[in-house]
Parts: sequence; C-alpha cells; structure tokens
Amino acid sequence: MKRAAKAAAIAPRPLQKLRPIVHCQTQRYSAKVRLGRGFTLEELKLAGIHPKYAQTVGICVDTRRSNRSEESLALNVARLAEYKKNLVVWTKKSTPTETPAQLTGTVLPIVKAVQEIVMEEITPEMKALTAFTTMRVAKKETRVAGLRVAVLNRKKKD
Repeated sequence: MKRAAKAAAIAPRPLQKLRPIVHCQTQRYSAKVRLGRGFTLEELKLAGIHPKYAQTVGICVDTRRSNRSEESLALNVARLAEYKKNLVVWTKKSTPTETPAQLTGTVLPIVKAVQEIVMEEITPEMKALTAFTTMRVAKKETRVAGLRVAVLNRKKKD
C-alpha cells in the first residue's frame, strides 16, 4: 500500500531514475553490463545537462565515478540524449489537461543484442562428410606426427 501511495504521490513521474550502463568489476565479469549508480560529470557535460538540473528531472548523478573508456562514455551520452529527447517537463503553474500514464519499471532498460545464427543450405558434400570419422583421423594423425618426424630425421642422417 505504501508503494502504491508513493507512486500516486509522484505521478506522472517515473518510479525509478535513469541510470548509466556500466561494466561489472573484475576480469571474470567485465564482459557483462549492468545499471550503475549514476552518470559522471563528464557524461552530463557532453550531453549538455547541468548536474543540479539532472537530479531534478530524474537522472542519477555519481560524482565519484570516472570514465575509463571512450566507448562507455559515448554509450552513456547517447543514453542521456535519448532520455532528454523523450523528456517532458511541466512547470508548477502549468499542469497538463490529461495526465499521461506513469512509467513503471526500469527507465530505458538495457537491451541485449540478439545474435541470430543463419544456417546456409545443406549441400550434398555436407551430408557426405562424417564429422566423427574426420575428427578421429585428425586425432590419430596428431598423435603419430612426432614419430613420423623422428623417423624422417633418422632416414636423412643415414
């Protein structure tokens, strides 16, 4: 009930604030991205948003965070630009006639790129190929390769 009361009190503002996309820590998880604590001052500056104004329009700001790569900086600046493009601000005096629907859930969630595997047509050569036999022969060849080199070297010496 408290959650619903809070949502009604801040309506039509979103329930959550906009957060940046950051990479997880440590080498093991660095390929994974997640939502961070707040945007850096450099990202806000490049997007043309003042940090104090950002906090009033639902953008999280983290003054301690720093940018370490140009790619993540550009990604978060583009994220801010998209949010700024969709942002609608009213003054306290001018209230809208129709109240728009309140956004629930994450603001601009992370969209993972879908990698589709496209399979080409199966040819008769592909059907004729027996993968297990090919792998077995290759494994045998690599085992015997050292012996064959040694035998060839002995024959050269003789």
